[in-house]
Order: sequence, then C-alpha cells, then structure tokens
Amino acid sequence: MHPLTLRQAVDIALKQNPDLVLARLDEQKAQAAIRIAKDPFIPKVYAGSGAAKVWGYPTSIEGAAPAIIETRTDMALFNRSKTYELARVRETARGAQLDTQSKGDQVAYQTATLFLQAEQMARSAQSLQLEVESLKRVGGAVGLQVEEGRRLPIENKRVAVDLARASQRFEALGGDLDYAEASLAVVLGYSAADRVQPMQEERAAFEVPANEQAAIELALQNSRDIRKLESQLQAKGFEVKEDQAARLPVIDLVAQYELLAKTDYEGFFNRFQRNNGELGVSIQIPILTGSARKALASQAQTDILELRTQMGQVRNRIQLDTEKSYRELKKATSAQEVARLDLDYTRDQVSMLLAQLGEGRATQQQVDDARLAEQEKWIALYDAQHLVENARLDLLRETGTLQAALR
Repeated sequence: MHPLTLRQAVDIALKQNPDLVLARLDEQKAQAAIRIAKDPFIPKVYAGSGAAKVWGYPTSIEGAAPAIIETRTDMALFNRSKTYELARVRETARGAQLDTQSKGDQVAYQTATLFLQAEQMARSAQSLQLEVESLKRVGGAVGLQVEEGRRLPIENKRVAVDLARASQRFEALGGDLDYAEASLAVVLGYSAADRVQPMQEERAAFEVPANEQAAIELALQNSRDIRKLESQLQAKGFEVKEDQAARLPVIDLVAQYELLAKTDYEGFFNRFQRNNGELGVSIQIPILTGSARKALASQAQTDILELRTQMGQVRNRIQLDTEKSYRELKKATSAQEVARLDLDYTRDQVSMLLAQLGEGRATQQQVDDARLAEQEKWIALYDAQHLVENARLDLLRETGTLQAALR
C-alpha cells in the first residue's frame, strides 16, 4: 500500500510510468538518428596493413600500389542532399520530443483522474459505512418495538431491505475502490498487486482561465498537436529540398598516405619515394538522376498539403473541445452548488426533527429516516465535487497547463 497525495502521485507517474518510459526511449533513438545523419560530414580515418607474395609488377587487389601501411580519410565538404537530410532528422527528433511531452500530459491526466476517482470512492464508502451502521441500529430498535407490539412486523422487512441494499452498495463500492487503487498503482509504474491509497488533504481548486475565449486562446497557443504538425511540416519541407538537391554536385575531401616497401619496387624502378601522400577533393556531378527523386519530391509536397489540411482540422477540434470543456465545468459547478444547498437543507431538517423529538412532536423513525437521507446527500455532494474536479482537469488538459497545475 502506497499512501500518496495527488502531487506525489503525479510526480512518481511522470518518472516511472511505463508508457512514458517507452516514449523517452523513442526520443533517445531519434537523437541517435541525428548523429547518424551527421556522419557524412565527420572525417573518418582508416589505417591498415597486410602481407602477400607478389609475382610480377607490384599491385594490390584493390588496384592501388601495395604498401606496408596505408591510411585513408574522407568526409563530405558539399552535399546538399545530406545537409537537408540532417535538417529533416533534427526536425523529426523535435517531433519525438513533442511526443514525449504529449505522453507526459496524458499520463498526468490519467493519474489525476484515477486519483480523484479513488478519493471520491473512499469518501462515498465512508458515508455508506455510516449508513449501514445507522440502519443496523434502526433495525435493532424497530425489532424491539415490533416485539413490544408498537410496530407492525412488516417494518422489520422494510428495514431489512434497506440494510441489504446499503450493504450491497457498500460491498460493490469496496470492490470498485480496490480496482481503482490497483489501476492507479499500475499507472505509477508499480505492479498490479500494489495499491495506491489517496491521502486526505486540503487542496486548493485548480486554477482555470477566467473566461471561455481566454481558454481557447491558451489551448491554441499551447497545443502540442499543432506544434507536432508544424514540426512534421518542416520535416517534409526539408524532404522536398533533399530530393531536389540530388541534381547538385557532391564534393568530398579525400586524403591518403602510404608507406611503400623497397623490395616490391627495386626490380621495376630506378628510384621511388617510400612516403607517399595525397590530399584533394572528389567532385561528382549528376548527369541523369532518374525519375525516382522527382517522384519522391512530389509525394512529399502532397504530404505537405495533407498536413496543412490536418492543421486546420486540429485547430477547429481544439476550439470546439475547449468550448465544450469550459461549458461542462460551468454545468458541474452549478450542479455542485445545488447538491450543497440540498445537503444544507437536509441537515437543517435533521436538526429540526431532533429538536421536535425532544419535545415529543417527532418520532425516532422520522429522525432515523432524515439521517439516512443526509448520508445520501453527502454521497451526492461527493459525486458533484468529483465531477467539478474532473471538469477542471479536462479544461486544463485542453489548455496545455495540466502538468503545471498538478506539480
């Protein structure tokens, strides 16, 4: 059992949630892809040697002069296609980073939702437990009055039904609470056998934008979906340039050093130099590049048009979802106020009946029924509070401020 506050639960989830860990690993792979794309522009040095019996004119299997030691290096000096490929891979890595951040938002929202659900169930379970205990006391008192002839036997059955109904609700809620605590544990990276128990705490209400328009503007500004599409758009733009750059010349730096052996050359040359070096550039000019590159560029341009269309759709969806979340919050807040007024009215009724009971103007059954009604109103208030907190979470998720509010 892990008793945690909401903030502690969110912090743990953002560190060790399995889905978030996988997203971070994908981000690391994307960062490694940048180093791979940089490789053509980094000089590479190869050195080697070997031994072989030579018959006739000295030569090697590769066609170069046989040498005791040979060292070669090469790197790209001008390669527009590879340059744009590197830019595209960097933009893809930025998209992977946005994916990780988006997954963090999802994990934080899932954690908070499960936490509030388990917390609300625990409160309702306490109220139901009090209701069951109250019904047991009522059942004992009614049974005594039936034995004394002051009540009809059917009253025993009525109380027994009420007690069975409340007990069944309490047991069912206990099972649901256990499942919610187990689900919360799994989201936090614990095993399914663990349980996370929400700790009772005084929590300030989550701050939300002042009005609907402010919420929409904040949602559009912070949307990671839009930023992800913008990143994909940039990457596709680099892909188009990469394919178009296949027609440009490619210039590579080349260098080589060889240490030659006298025995291989004395029978063929009067004089030769043992230390041989070469430094220069290799220029390749495409003449015919085929049709594939042009087709690939055309496909990438079509993808760009699709991404721009998707961006408009996402903007509209974000605006509509934010409007809906803001209005749902207003509805939930109004329902919570009604539930609070209903509870206050029921509590006043209990107080009035208790006073009337002392004066002999009310019966114990009326008081017991009013107390049972009060417990039901408490449960209704807890449900209304839970809906308000969930509505606030939804709005914070839409506006992209959820993690800041929870941590």
